Amino acid sequence: MKHKPPAEADEEQLVRRTARGDRAAFEEFYRRTSPWLAVRLRRRCADEQVVAEVMQETYLAVWRAAGSFSGAAAGGTAVGWVWTIAARRLVDAFRRRAHHAQPPPAAVNVAVTAPAAEEEALAATVGDHVGDALRELAPELSQVLQAMVLDGLSVRETAVLLRLPEGTVKTRARRARIAMREALS
Repeated sequence: MKHKPPAEADEEQLVRRTARGDRAAFEEFYRRTSPWLAVRLRRRCADEQVVAEVMQETYLAVWRAAGSFSGAAAGGTAVGWVWTIAARRLVDAFRRRAHHAQPPPAAVNVAVTAPAAEEEALAATVGDHVGDALRELAPELSQVLQAMVLDGLSVRETAVLLRLPEGTVKTRARRARIAMREALS
């Protein structure tokens, strides 16, 4: 059976060929997905060094674990799979930084909760009324809404990313839509 050149194969085929050690397929997969992935990571992290580290760790994991990709047979996509890997690596990077960070002496006794940078950016991109409604959502609803609406993930991909059952993702998405509709009416 003759294989398509990497430029003509879809992403799932590229991952499967990468699992067999096909360097050209891996390079094509990287060429197609890395610009999109970098933009997505930058939405969550303004530190270019962290984004670069996460990108490197993600594609190293893709190269090493391509054989574990179950693909369409499990209802996933290669792009969703690489995003799941990257999201986990980004969380790990945040945890490492938080673990090694020492708060300034003046901040030790102050317990102020500031909104996450992502929440501020989101509120700035949508109107004040919508931003207020988003901030009022319970965190578990906000996470699902962000993954599905802002990141464009499917229910399955959101479930994998957030490590939740698909039914829970659907329920939370519905609850988030209802809450937003009520807050905006």
